[in-house]
Amino acid sequence: MRRYNMAKVIPRTSSRRNVRIASRKSARRIPNGIIHVQASFNNTIVTVTDVRGRVVSWSSAGTFGFKSTRRGTPFAAQTAATNDIRTVVDQGMQRAEVMIRGPGPGLGRDAALRAIRRSGILFTFVRDVTPMSHNGCRPPKKRRV
Repeated sequence: MRRYNMAKVIPRTSSRRNVRIASRKSARRIPNGIIHVQASFNNTIVTVTDVRGRVVSWSSAGTFGFKSTRRGTPFAAQTAATNDIRTVVDQGMQRAEVMIRGPGPGLGRDAALRAIRRSGILFTFVRDVTPMSHNGCRPPKKRRV
């Protein structure tokens, strides 16, 4: 009895792994952009986008080795903001709008804002974009005993 192998192996003519992809990060020159700072009690995430909203670079307190509760500290937020802004300044950013999201007078948001201010980027404006619930969630139904 003969066995036929039905699945033929088709040789790949070009795979993505073999082709070297040029890094687009260094190629782009961005004179102005938007800096998004999302500061929660547990972490601070800083994202830099261009004017159209495409992400140029991002960093968070967790990516720099801060674990658990130390991610929510002002120093962790400052470190994340400084390192993220440094990469963007090298690409030629001079002006930026700053969008801050996070609870109240949080430690992370103030520290990140101070670090961005010290980097030498001129602020067009600073806007607080924290989502506010108008009437909140629907409460649970009454308990019947």
